[in-house]
Amino acid sequence: MPGDKTVGGGDDAFNTFFSETGAGKHVPRAVFVDLEPTVIDEVRTGTYRQLFHPEQLISGKEDAANNFARGHYTIGKEIVDLCLDRIRKLADNCTGLQGFLVFNAVVEPYNSVLSTHSLLEHTDVAVLLDNEAIYDICRRSLDIERPTYTNLNRLVSQVISSLTASLRFDGALNVDVNEFQTNLVPYPRIHFMLSSYAPVISAEKAYHEQLSVAEITNSAFEPSSMMAKCDPRHGKYMACCLMYRGDVVPKDVNAAVATIKTKRTIQFVDWCPTGFKCGINYQPPSVVPGGDLAKVQRAVCMISNSTSVVEVFSRIDHKFDLMYAKRAFVHWYVGEGMEEGEFSEAREDLAALEKDYEEVGAEFDEGEDGDEGDEY
Repeated sequence: MPGDKTVGGGDDAFNTFFSETGAGKHVPRAVFVDLEPTVIDEVRTGTYRQLFHPEQLISGKEDAANNFARGHYTIGKEIVDLCLDRIRKLADNCTGLQGFLVFNAVVEPYNSVLSTHSLLEHTDVAVLLDNEAIYDICRRSLDIERPTYTNLNRLVSQVISSLTASLRFDGALNVDVNEFQTNLVPYPRIHFMLSSYAPVISAEKAYHEQLSVAEITNSAFEPSSMMAKCDPRHGKYMACCLMYRGDVVPKDVNAAVATIKTKRTIQFVDWCPTGFKCGINYQPPSVVPGGDLAKVQRAVCMISNSTSVVEVFSRIDHKFDLMYAKRAFVHWYVGEGMEEGEFSEAREDLAALEKDYEEVGAEFDEGEDGDEGDEY
């Protein structure tokens, strides 16, 4: 297979996400945590059960019942030390630890507001993925009438794979995990990213189309490609990170980016002059055999910081307000040791975040008559 020789970096690249045991077996540097056993039991008994170390699959006896307070205070407290211990062991085995990728799923609106409140303080970069938006992508681009979580997860996994591809494979322009924060986060609180992926195309369609670098780049900027429910045309971009995979050369990327910059619908804040970070990786994207996505020669994943992400927060905040005004379901949270004040504190924090995004976008207009020619 011609793709094999591009894996590059030999064992080093492979060891970024796998550690080798004494028996020569490669084990992923991953910890799976859930408060109830059913989902993790699927991993324990599934096709890839041999791959994971049993100590790294941690599950409790009873779930959090979609209650943030149960996960945060009562049930979660019981296994947090065990989780930290496992994570510490994995971290100790790393020679150049760049950071942690944490994946969690929450439901709207209470849990979303409460968890975003803690994400504001404790994470450097957060990528928002919204089931509703991904359902739409599956229906529209893959012609799946009733998408399942499996369909959603396969799409999400392409984004996650693209984020770390340059750690694992060779390429012309590598993007380090730390560079996401450096290039995408202008102010500490403005760290919620939009993601999009192109081409999302079924095998039947891909047979008739070969998408160029310019086409997939344009597609990544389409509002319908965003994996969170918001319209980037309603806001301004602060920075974009474009990660290409497969048969892509820098010349084509530069031409595609130049075209994007001329589009009136794609607005950038004026205090961020360049705004683009590009990565090119020679390894074409892999797909699950028999899955919905077609095997393509080239693909792009875009992670962008746009003020339009505030639409996601304002929608959740509105739902929160409707329920909280009636104090609906609040007793379940208070019963698990949470104070009612934490709700209003989290809500105020998100209101401040909405205001932060507003101000970041508004600087565009105010800065027009300021000093010109400033270089950053």
